[in-house]
Amino acid sequence: MEIFPQPQIHMDKRQQMKDALQLCVDAHKDELHSLSRDIWTRPELAGDETHAHDRLVRYFSQDQTWTVDCHYKLPTAFRASWGPVGGGGEGGPALNVGFLCEYDALPGIGHACGHNLIAEVGVAAAVGLRAALQVHTELPVPVKITVLGTPAEEAIGGKIDLINAGAFADVDLVFMAHPAQQDVSFLPCVALTEVIVKYHGKASHASAYPWEGVNALDAAVLAYNNLSALRQQLKPEWRLHGIIKHGGVKPNIIPAYTELQFYLRTPQIRDLCDLKAKAEACFRAAAVATGCQVEISYPAHDYYDIVPNSALANLYENNGKDLGLQFPEQPANFSGSTDFGNVSYEVPGIHPFFYIGTDALNHTEEYTEAAGAEKAQLFTLRTAKALAMTAVDVVCCPALLQQVREDFRLAKLKLEK
Repeated sequence: MEIFPQPQIHMDKRQQMKDALQLCVDAHKDELHSLSRDIWTRPELAGDETHAHDRLVRYFSQDQTWTVDCHYKLPTAFRASWGPVGGGGEGGPALNVGFLCEYDALPGIGHACGHNLIAEVGVAAAVGLRAALQVHTELPVPVKITVLGTPAEEAIGGKIDLINAGAFADVDLVFMAHPAQQDVSFLPCVALTEVIVKYHGKASHASAYPWEGVNALDAAVLAYNNLSALRQQLKPEWRLHGIIKHGGVKPNIIPAYTELQFYLRTPQIRDLCDLKAKAEACFRAAAVATGCQVEISYPAHDYYDIVPNSALANLYENNGKDLGLQFPEQPANFSGSTDFGNVSYEVPGIHPFFYIGTDALNHTEEYTEAAGAEKAQLFTLRTAKALAMTAVDVVCCPALLQQVREDFRLAKLKLEK
C-alpha cells in the first residue's frame, strides 16, 4: 500500500518515466565519470574552483537545450536551466526543481569529502529527470529543472551567499546527496560558526627584561585551557574545537601577537548564540588575565542545521530500495555541518548520504582515493537515479507536493520555536 495519495499520473506512466531516466543515466555514465574524475584530479579550494566551474559549464553548454549562466552571482558558481514543460498548456508558474553541485576540495588532501561525486550526482540526476520529463510531458503543472553550482562549502558557505543574492528565490525543491560510509536518507547535521580570536600584547626580550612584555601567547594558552575546562559544563551534543594558528616568532621574544581559530557547533541554530556567549567569555577572560587586547571576529557565515522532510525522505528510501540501496539503522550521532542547512530553511529539500564502496572516513587520504575510484561510480549513479526518481514522484502528484511543503512548514516551525 502506498503511504502517499494516488498520483494524478497513472503509476504505469510514472514507472515509464523512471525507467527512461535510469536508461539515460546509464547511457551517459562514461562522460559523467569523466566529469567527476576531471574535478577529482584538479582539486581546488573554496572560492577558487575555476577549473571545476569551467568543466561543469562546458558540460551543460554542449547541449543547447540547457540555458547556462556561468559565474552566476559568485565567481565560481553557475546555473544551468531546462524547461519548463508540461502543465497541459494552462500556463502559470513552473515548478522549479533544483539540483545542487559542490566541487571544492580540502587543503592538502584534495577531494577527501567526495565533492567531485556530489557534482556528478547533481548533474546525473538533472539529466535523468530531463529524460523522464521528455517521455511524459502531460504533467499536472509545468516543470523546470535548475542545476546550481554551489562553491566554497568547506570554508565560506557559498550556498549562503547564493541565498543572499536571490539564487534560490524561484526554486521550489532542492536535491543533493553527500558521500559517506552508508546510505542514509537523512542525518541531522549540526549548526556551525567559525570564530577567529587575535591577542595583541607587547614584545620584549624574554630573558633580559621579560617584565617589559605583555605575553600574547599566555593569553592564547589560557583561552585554549578555558575552553577545555568549559567542555565539562556543556551539553553532550555541543562541540568546540580549534587551533592556535600563530603563537609567536622566536623563543627569546615575548609574543606580541597570537591568533586562534575555533569552530563552535550545536545541534540547532537556536542554541548557537548560547555557546558563542560562553566561548567569548573564555576568550575575554584570558585577555584580562594577561593584560592583552583581544579581537573576536566571525569571518564566515553560520551554517544552520538541516530542516528534515519526511515526505521526501520516505520517497527517496522507497526509490533507493528499488535500485538496491540499503538503509541500515541511522547512526546515533553525527556532528558534521553543511551550508545546505541554510538552504533547507529557505526551500523544501533533501540531503541524503550515500555509500561509495569504502569504510574509510571522510576528510582522510583514504577517502580521497575512494572518491576518485571507479568503484564509487555504481553507488554514485544509483544515488543520482534515486534522487531523480523522487523528483518524478513529486512532479507527478500535486497532493504529494503539498505534503512535502506541509512537512517543510511544520518541521521549520518546530526548529524555530
